[in-house]
Amino acid sequence: MKKIIALVLVLVMVFALSACGQKDSGEAVVKIGVFEPQTGDNGAGGKQEILGMQYANSVQPTVEIGGKEYKVQLEIVDNRTNAENGPSAASELINRGVSVVLGSYGSGVSMAGGTVFQEAGVPAIGVTCTNPQVTSDCEVYFRICFLDPFQGTVHANYAVNEVGTMKAMTLAMLGSDYDLGLANYFTDSFEALGGKVVSETFPEATSNFVSYINRAKEEGCGVIFAPVSTNYAQLIIEAASAQGYEGQLLGSDTWDNNMVVESSTGKDVEVKITTFYQEGGNPEFDEGIKAWINANPDALTNNGGNDMVSAVTVMGYDAYFVALEALKAAGSTEPAAVLEALPGVSYEGVSGLIEFDEIGDAKRDQAYIKTANTAEGVWEFVKIQGID
Repeated sequence: MKKIIALVLVLVMVFALSACGQKDSGEAVVKIGVFEPQTGDNGAGGKQEILGMQYANSVQPTVEIGGKEYKVQLEIVDNRTNAENGPSAASELINRGVSVVLGSYGSGVSMAGGTVFQEAGVPAIGVTCTNPQVTSDCEVYFRICFLDPFQGTVHANYAVNEVGTMKAMTLAMLGSDYDLGLANYFTDSFEALGGKVVSETFPEATSNFVSYINRAKEEGCGVIFAPVSTNYAQLIIEAASAQGYEGQLLGSDTWDNNMVVESSTGKDVEVKITTFYQEGGNPEFDEGIKAWINANPDALTNNGGNDMVSAVTVMGYDAYFVALEALKAAGSTEPAAVLEALPGVSYEGVSGLIEFDEIGDAKRDQAYIKTANTAEGVWEFVKIQGID
């Protein structure tokens, strides 16, 4: 009997040490989970999103919850981009005793992880996962970005009204919920405006996009809308330039990456993208994060080797502070209390005002459109676009 009691006490102690709001070396700690890809197709974007959270944590490493100060500890796991890896990465965060989760870059893996978060009752805040099903199919998922129906409509309107084309190609990876969903939203909106769409899909690990570019040329497509990951965006730019494609390449928020704009440098291509932020929108923030990136070799590497401010980094920064607001409003580190507090959170972030609707989606109605300056290798602001 004594052995059984002793075993029970050990188990209780282990549970207590892993629980939310644990004390570490006499210091109260609250854990925020970071559910992001660091490898796979979306690894580059995931690393940049994490940078925003890490910078925010350096700016404000503590938070007062229920009258007590806590050290904020980021618990980072690699969900490796793919949906099949999402549940195990999500479970790892649950096992670490997080109070709230941030991420993921990529809608498919967010939806896969959402099932685990919901079963555990742990709230998650999507940062740049734009597929509607992330929140509509999961009661614990919120998000701070605009959605794919909005983004697809913005691109369709831009193609018709600004580019002046009534023929477009969509190019998406097979099996990607993000790619295929956004391509469908673009198609619906473009056809509603009287346009015609040529739909193309490619298998994962494709490295040669010449045939797709040539078909777009043969079909007379004035734009190619390709809501794909960073590495495929670079390959599409290479192929479009090599084949002399004269239309415009339209990219979604996943194209907002310094490696993408650098890949267009010196090439005869025209690239337009939708995104959440444009460097220069908040000079004080830009100056601070650039200094932080340049002082940290790992951060510089994870940002692609330079200090260009990515919109996903800004969104990661804002998501961290939204999580802090929820913790303060909850007055507790318990996930259930944080979940209850999240709907009422209002936070004025670098990317704008963040508030949630009844589904848990951010009330966003505008996107930044920017273009690649192929001479200088930088993004340039074009306009802020709505869908009215």
